[in-house]
Amino acid sequence: MAELDSTVINTNVKQKDPSTALVIAVTTRAIFSLEEEHKLYLEKGKEEYTRHQQANQDKPLPPGTAFAFIQAVQYVNKKILESNPAERDLFDILVLSNNSPESGVRIINSAKHYGLEISKFCFVSDEDSTQYLKSHGVKLFLSADRTDVCNALQRGVSAALVFQQEVQAPSTPLRVAFDGDAVLFSDETDQIFQEQGLEGAVQYERAMEAIPIGEGPLKAFAMHLGKMRKKFGQGECPIRTYLVTARSGRDMGVRAIKTLREWGLPIDEAFFMDGAPKGPILAQIQPHIFFDDGLHNIQGAQNVGVPSAWVPS
Repeated sequence: MAELDSTVINTNVKQKDPSTALVIAVTTRAIFSLEEEHKLYLEKGKEEYTRHQQANQDKPLPPGTAFAFIQAVQYVNKKILESNPAERDLFDILVLSNNSPESGVRIINSAKHYGLEISKFCFVSDEDSTQYLKSHGVKLFLSADRTDVCNALQRGVSAALVFQQEVQAPSTPLRVAFDGDAVLFSDETDQIFQEQGLEGAVQYERAMEAIPIGEGPLKAFAMHLGKMRKKFGQGECPIRTYLVTARSGRDMGVRAIKTLREWGLPIDEAFFMDGAPKGPILAQIQPHIFFDDGLHNIQGAQNVGVPSAWVPS
C-alpha cells in the first residue's frame, strides 16, 4: 500500500474531533475549477502540470461546483458555535488531492484566498486515494472522478460525482436536496419497476407499505445531517433538507414518508414529482447541492444552474 505523501494541517483552522465531527472530503477538482489544468495534465503530463501550478501558485483558482456547498457548511459551523462555543459536533472539511505537495501549494493558497476553513490538505500519490477516507472518519466524499466515487461507495462511504459547471453562490442557509430511490433509499423499487413496469412497482409498494425501504448510499450522510439539524429550533435552523423524487405521492409516497419517520430523519420539504422534470422545482429551492442517481435529472438541474452530484448505482 502506498504511503500518504503529505498531510498539511491548517493551523489557522480549529481542528475538529473526527469521532464527533461530520467530516466531508472533497477533491481539488470538486471544490475548484481545474478544467484547463486537468487538460494540461492529460495532454502534457505530470511534470508540465506541476510546473504550471508552481508558476501560478499565487493565482487563486476559480470556484468549482462544490465551492458554494462548502461555504454554506462553514456558515452552519458559525451558527452552531454562536449557540454553543464548546460544541464538538461540527462540519470538518478536508481536501483529498492527487497533487504532489509541490503543486498543491496553489490549492492551499486558493483556499486561504477565499477564507475556506479546510482543516487538512492530503496530497496522495496512490491511484486509489479513497483508501484513506475511513481513517479520516469521512462521512461524505465529493469527487470529479467516477472511479474514485465508485471506490468510495464500495468502501461504505457516502459519495457522489460532481460535474464542473458555472455555479451562482446561493445564499444561506445550507440547502441539500436528495433524490429518493437509489440515493436515500435502496434501489429495490427501481428494480421492480425495470422488471414489471409502473403497475408492478405500485403493487409492490402497496404490499410493502408497512416495511421501511432499504438504505441507500447517501442515507448515512443524511442521518448525520439530520442529527445536526436537531440542535436547532425549527425557526432558527441553518440547514434545510429536501426530498425531490420521481415517485408519485398518491401511489408511492406513503412508504417513503413512513421510512423517513422510521429512520427518525427529518426532511423540511418533500416533492413527489410523478416522473415530471425536477429542474423547475430545483430552480425554486436553489440547493447548494442536489444528489441524484439519474443523469437526466443531473442534466436538468445543471440546466437551471443547480450544483449537482451524481450517485452511480
